[in-house]
Amino acid sequence: MRAATEALGKKRGTGHKGPGRRALEGVLLGLTAAAVFAGMEALGALDSLEHRLWDARVRTFARPSEATDRIRLILLDQGSLDWAERELGVPWPWPREFYGVIVSFLSRADVRAAAFDVLYTETSFYGVEDDEAFAVSVRESGRFVAAVQLSREQGGAETWPAGAAEPAETAVRSGALIETLPRAVLPIPELSASAAALGNVLAVPDSDGINRRLQPISRFDGRSVPILGLAAYLLGEGGGDLEIRSGEFRAGDLRVPLDGDGRAVLRYRGPSQTHAAVNAGAVLRSEIALREGGIPEIDPAFFADRYVLFGFSAPGLKDLRPAPVGEAYPGVEVHATLLDNLLAGDSVRVLPGWAAAALILALGMAAGASIRLCRDAIQSAAVLVLSLILPSAAGWLAAGAGIWAPVAAPEGAVLVSLIGGFVVNYAGEGRQKRFIKEAFSQYLSPVVIDRLVQNPDRLTLGGEKRCLSILFSDIRGFTSISENLDPVSLTALLNDYLSEVTEIIYRFGGTIDKYEGDAVIAFWNAPLDLPSHALNSVKAALEYQKRLAEIRPRLAETAGRDVYARIGINTGDVVIGNMGSRQRFNYTFLGDAGNLAARLEGINKQFGTFLMVSENTKTAAGEDPEVAYRELSRVTVVGKSEPVRVFEPIYRSEYEARAPVLEGFARGLGLYYAGDFRGALAEFESIREADPPAAAYRERVKVLLADPPRDWTGVWGITEK
Repeated sequence: MRAATEALGKKRGTGHKGPGRRALEGVLLGLTAAAVFAGMEALGALDSLEHRLWDARVRTFARPSEATDRIRLILLDQGSLDWAERELGVPWPWPREFYGVIVSFLSRADVRAAAFDVLYTETSFYGVEDDEAFAVSVRESGRFVAAVQLSREQGGAETWPAGAAEPAETAVRSGALIETLPRAVLPIPELSASAAALGNVLAVPDSDGINRRLQPISRFDGRSVPILGLAAYLLGEGGGDLEIRSGEFRAGDLRVPLDGDGRAVLRYRGPSQTHAAVNAGAVLRSEIALREGGIPEIDPAFFADRYVLFGFSAPGLKDLRPAPVGEAYPGVEVHATLLDNLLAGDSVRVLPGWAAAALILALGMAAGASIRLCRDAIQSAAVLVLSLILPSAAGWLAAGAGIWAPVAAPEGAVLVSLIGGFVVNYAGEGRQKRFIKEAFSQYLSPVVIDRLVQNPDRLTLGGEKRCLSILFSDIRGFTSISENLDPVSLTALLNDYLSEVTEIIYRFGGTIDKYEGDAVIAFWNAPLDLPSHALNSVKAALEYQKRLAEIRPRLAETAGRDVYARIGINTGDVVIGNMGSRQRFNYTFLGDAGNLAARLEGINKQFGTFLMVSENTKTAAGEDPEVAYRELSRVTVVGKSEPVRVFEPIYRSEYEARAPVLEGFARGLGLYYAGDFRGALAEFESIREADPPAAAYRERVKVLLADPPRDWTGVWGITEK
């Protein structure tokens, strides 16, 4: 193991990177990726993808609010057009009188406000009287909001219409964004002078043509003109002082968040006609029926104290617009959605630019650091899945709380960070893992190597104190075996024997320290922690003896005799690490615990056993359903005065099969400890043929009977190594 650890020391000294260094590299990698995507987000390069992702969130969380039922729609649909032409002989365009009838019905219902998303810009086809009749109905209503359309286009009026209601003054604070539009398409004078308010119907879609936002107030001819839904809200609720600040619009106690362009992001409530809707023909028929003393199709109470918005839904009238909740969404419902948001007080907030940048940077850096700290495919897969889910999950959770947080840029930053981390891991960590496997494959089990590859930092080069379970083994009579074999046969025998032994030690998580001829020295619990090291060493030794019994006939063909091995195991603290000189060293251990393991291997000869463990090992191994122990003796080894209790591990099935003999030995040992040598002799005599330790004790007791000791301690002093 010297060459592997020496090479590893050099490798670690020059190229190994600890967790802190890897995490820092990951953070820098993520920071770079995040900065790129934050810049792309700021420049609008990701708008197309972000818009589609936002639309999915809008559809997911689209729900009616408490205010939804306060809004009613009257839609001029194809059915109403067909009815008017079929039953009344009136083709499109309708006379203004029809709209006046609808306004009269709404006045009868005592609505909060009635906003018409219709531009009456030219004199009626049916004459001035038609316009005047409509204006009378509007003026008598006192709750009517007429439409204007502000524009940058050439043409249209440049001044506010004479006699029209003046919009409320709006304070514009420093840093606030408010668009000034120089032109306006205005309603006919009769209507503009009769309406209670004018509302802008300009709805500018996003770059992909989808209507997601509205400008709540625009400037025209020195006036702050509200959007149609806001005009209806102010008429119905009384907005008080109006004020536009950076990121916010205020109307009395109402606070409406604005995006970076000063627009309100709409919180859609659902597909078309989520707000209760009726068709214009039904309203006309209902008012006519009431005037004639009949029963209306629609009860005026349906509109009572409600905000009513009138607009077109017939395809031929060309006011169907794409929205996040539908491809053909009537334009009037876009304005109804803003009104709903104002009444509910839950308009969507857009995450500020600085906060969005911070989110992108945090997620990118976290992904980069996490992937650089991964040690295996399972960890990498977990980080990959969690990191890619997190930005979307955060975006969806934020949307549920009414916040538009970016998803496209964080996902991009995370993805690039992960890819970069994978590349760096493969190039750097992959090289290190391959090196570790190659360097230690001759010394450690594949299981230990895999754990070491996952956690190379846990291999401490240099001495450290650690509790190990240490195994020494030797072939009985190997000197005489080697004397009778030529070098080729002897090498073949050892290779066969050591291959079998090594496979078992590896299987139970052990580390081969060295081979010394036929001797094998191994240990458990280094270089990586193995909590069950004592039990694993015992099980490995039992399997070692079992396998040796199975291959004994095969080995005997080469050795010329049966091959047996003695094993000693002890558990205790040692110093383990690189031992030797600066020029040549070995990863091994030093300490009395190892010396005792070596002594126990030799003591087997005294008892006729082939496996012996110390009390330390038995205690550390604990109870196990597969393993039983019998106490062999209390011994003192060469160079030590303190006695050590030693045990023979036995498979529990074998223990139960030999129970009468083993119980007889235990009784004899108890008598021996008590100094009753004659009683002990009787017990050992009865089982000596079936139990080598009993035979050894029989001879020992005979000597003691012949020359009784003066101070009996029950300890067997071992004078041979």
